[in-house]
Amino acid sequence: MASRGDSGRTRKPPGERREEILSAAAVIAIEQGLERITLRAVADRLGVRPGLITHYFPAAEDLVVEAFARAAIAEREQFFPSDGSPLERIAHFVGHVEEGRSLPLARLWLNARHLSRFSPALQPVLEEQDALDQQRLATMIREGVASGAFADLDADTASIRILIAVDGGGSYVNSVGDYGSPAYAHFLADATEWILGIRPGALRTLIDARAG
Repeated sequence: MASRGDSGRTRKPPGERREEILSAAAVIAIEQGLERITLRAVADRLGVRPGLITHYFPAAEDLVVEAFARAAIAEREQFFPSDGSPLERIAHFVGHVEEGRSLPLARLWLNARHLSRFSPALQPVLEEQDALDQQRLATMIREGVASGAFADLDADTASIRILIAVDGGGSYVNSVGDYGSPAYAHFLADATEWILGIRPGALRTLIDARAG
């Protein structure tokens, strides 16, 4: 029977092995936090020796930074669908947050923003991923403005304000209090309707239709 050391010597193409390591680290980031990404933790998850991880990532910080980027990129696709009208896509985005599906990502971003104060390597990557989210959202808003679904507004300004609302709600993600009241539950929908000039209640109607 093969030992863990034997499995660690399984030959895989370098690109495939590197992707495997990054994917495992990204899962740890989402499930447990960036501080839990260590060479040992990733090695244990993959059933290999830590030396193999070190071969691809000599510095643990590099693995943490790339794992954050990988997790942020993967989760972004869950937020921003490519199908549907601009209003439907905004409703999907808001609903994804309000239904609690974004909680792991909210924890990750809160975690990353804190750690970036002490990690010069993480800070620019966090800013890059933040900008990519903002650009994706702004593109959706521009399409909505062009179609007449949203008010005539500056898409970049609107996207930043919506993301501020998302981050504001996300700041409670580690709290244990009862945040189920409408004041919390529908804040993002209400704020997004106000920012985009959407008829009050329109997003909630679409979100409820999706859930049903």
